[in-house]
Amino acid sequence: MSIKQVGVVGLGTMGAGVAEVCARNGYEVIAVEVTLEALQRGRATVEHSSARALERGKVTEAERSDLLARISYSLDVEDLRGVDLVVEAVPENLDLKRSVFAILDKVTRPDAILATNTSALSVTEISVSTSRPARVVGIHFFNPAPIQGFCEVVRTVVSNDAVIAEACEFAESLGKHPVVVEDRAGFIANALLFGYLNHAVTMYEQRYATREDIDAAMRFGCGLPQGPLAVLDLIGLDTAYEILETMYRQDRDRLHAPSPLLKQMVTAGFKGRKSGRGFYTYEAPHSPVVVSDSLTPGAGGSVAAAPRPVQKVGVVGTGTMASGMVEVFALNGFDVVVVGRGEDRLEKSKAAMSKSLEKAVQRGKLDEAGREAALARVTGTTSLDDLADVDLVVEALVEDLQIKIALFENLDEICKPGAILATTTSSLPVVALAAATKRPQDVVGLHFFNPAQIMRLVEIVSTVSTAQDVVATAIDVCKRTKKQAVLCGDRAGFIVNALLFPYLNDAVRMLEANYASADDIDLAMKKGCGYPMGPFELLDVVGLDVSLAIQKVLFEEFREPGFAPARRLENLVMAGYLGRKAGHGFRTYA
Repeated sequence: MSIKQVGVVGLGTMGAGVAEVCARNGYEVIAVEVTLEALQRGRATVEHSSARALERGKVTEAERSDLLARISYSLDVEDLRGVDLVVEAVPENLDLKRSVFAILDKVTRPDAILATNTSALSVTEISVSTSRPARVVGIHFFNPAPIQGFCEVVRTVVSNDAVIAEACEFAESLGKHPVVVEDRAGFIANALLFGYLNHAVTMYEQRYATREDIDAAMRFGCGLPQGPLAVLDLIGLDTAYEILETMYRQDRDRLHAPSPLLKQMVTAGFKGRKSGRGFYTYEAPHSPVVVSDSLTPGAGGSVAAAPRPVQKVGVVGTGTMASGMVEVFALNGFDVVVVGRGEDRLEKSKAAMSKSLEKAVQRGKLDEAGREAALARVTGTTSLDDLADVDLVVEALVEDLQIKIALFENLDEICKPGAILATTTSSLPVVALAAATKRPQDVVGLHFFNPAQIMRLVEIVSTVSTAQDVVATAIDVCKRTKKQAVLCGDRAGFIVNALLFPYLNDAVRMLEANYASADDIDLAMKKGCGYPMGPFELLDVVGLDVSLAIQKVLFEEFREPGFAPARRLENLVMAGYLGRKAGHGFRTYA
């Protein structure tokens, strides 16, 4: 069957987007809604979206006019009688979708394909409300449908192979990359995405970090286009709740049990952008513009104490992270004392910094004078005693608690009173280092991200002992080094790793279950969710041994069964398949 005319039922954000992308690619579209108000709102969404495409040069004026002319709007489902394919995009409610499909089954031609855009509900349960379940398929578009280049084509146990093939051809004709998946809650992308989003809500609910810091951490620490709470506001908190509830009913995974806060907010009418208020407050319903509210941090953050003066910084370590931090401090006017275990290591660190600065000069990001000034601010030494007069010292040694404790005992004896002792650990307890000193109030975590010269995020980790002026100083140092600081408490994973690695672990479990290939899972998260890297690409870059160690720390701290490291991850590490650095990981490298 050749698809020429497409019906779209439901003109919310997703349905309007599907109608637009179909019309943009030459299909005649009949868009159906149940009320005049909803129909007009859907039409306005299409007109506004296509106008933005025109402004951005994605379509010409003539193409936009043709696009709009191909869409006809109706309040009568009978107008779908002659279409070749129908895409249903009504709210995520199983009874509602089943009733819609029962009507479509009676109205449309027997050979028409009926597709649901559900992101979590059972396509099988929807299909059996018709007399043609073999011609019912899931085509899960991603928001915004006119832009996202990916969709999941969902087959049931009774799906006709020819229908699945036609659905894939249809998706490809819209410029989408389709991946065929079996019918299970969440499919690929949402099964991974919503566990992560739910975890972020729990983190916020526990007041571990502010909404702004949680979102900033994932944007600047992982390069995601939006933070998790902003994503939830975009999706709609009611929709997110229904998706999580559906997933939990099917898999009984506690990580998919909707956070109680999510239900409370939905009950209160805080549904996200569409209602004008969710985790953030918006200037109007359906507006993307965030406005200040009672939870918005004041200028300078939430710490009222004055920062201590910092001009001279010590860095202990000569590895990649340490060298990057030295460069960051020196470029921003700090005098830096680098402590290494030998002259050879110091020279290697200095050479790495010189090379990095030279690359910046060649790219026009730094002039010759700036490079020479930065190099002149750095002094290397093999003696910890040379840190006696620094204002701040940052430790960047191997992730071994006993080695770090021994260092902090030495720093406590060497550094002047009032000097701040910081660690850049990504997983070890900062309080254990503080307890090794006689000045626990002066100890703080400064978790830089690698490479420190490029990554903007720093997690400032305060313990139960950390003084407020120490936190204020850490914030001030981050501002002076042009870093985005986020504040959090001292527990495993802090913000970024605590949210990131369970998501990566879930991806490995999905692969173990043979639900999808590593390539399809990576594609789903990159094209469907806008992530810069897929989970398996990222695992191979980070290192499977490093990832396993972090996952073990998270499991030991939280005792959450879903955090237990995936068996395949453990087996690959045991076999020496550690990722890119070993030439083998989830993929093989030349």
